[in-house]
Amino acid sequence: MTVSPLKLAFRPRHVLLFSGHMIDAPGRAQPRFPAAAEPIAAARIEESLLSLGADGSDIALTQGASGGDLLFAEACRRHGVPIQLLLPLPEPQFIAQSMLPSADGERWRQRYLDVKAALPWPPCVLPDEPGSDPFERCNLCLLDTALASGAEKVDLICLWNGGGGDGPGGTAHMVREVKRQNGNVIWLDTRTLW
Repeated sequence: MTVSPLKLAFRPRHVLLFSGHMIDAPGRAQPRFPAAAEPIAAARIEESLLSLGADGSDIALTQGASGGDLLFAEACRRHGVPIQLLLPLPEPQFIAQSMLPSADGERWRQRYLDVKAALPWPPCVLPDEPGSDPFERCNLCLLDTALASGAEKVDLICLWNGGGGDGPGGTAHMVREVKRQNGNVIWLDTRTLW
C-alpha cells in the first residue's frame, strides 16, 4: 500500500502524533472509553503535552474522531501547537462514522467543528483508494508525514487499552508502525486510567 506524506507548512521541532480510542457508543458490549472517563483522558493528554514541552514550534497530526483525537487537538490548541487533521473519509462520512455513533455524538460533532474553525490549515481528506482500508492508509500517511521531519522528532501519544481495534487502522496498528520506525511512544494505558 502506497501513501504520500502531507507537505508540512514548516519544519517542526517535534511532530506530535495522536491515536486513541473513540468515546464508546451507548451500549458498547466491551467498554473501552466510557464517556465518564473523558476528564481523566483529557488530563493525561494534557500532562503528556506538558512533559514534551509542546508549543508553537511543534506540529500535531491526528484524524479528529470523537474522544482521544479531539481531546488531543483541543489540548494542542491550548498549548499553541498548530494542528493538521487528516480525515480517512470525506468529512460528512467521517462525522457519521467517527463522531455521531459515540455517546453524545452531536456534541462531539460540534467540538470537531470548533477545532476545525481554529485550524491554521483545513483538514486534508485522504483520496479514495479502492481495495484498501482508509483508516489504515490514514495512519500510514500520518506516520509518513511525521517521519519526513526525521524519526527522532516523532512522538506518538496513544490513549489505548493495548488490544486490537474494531477494524484495520486502529491504535494498535499506529503503535506498531511507530515502533517499527523507532519513534517515541507515550502510552496512556486505559486499563490503568479507569
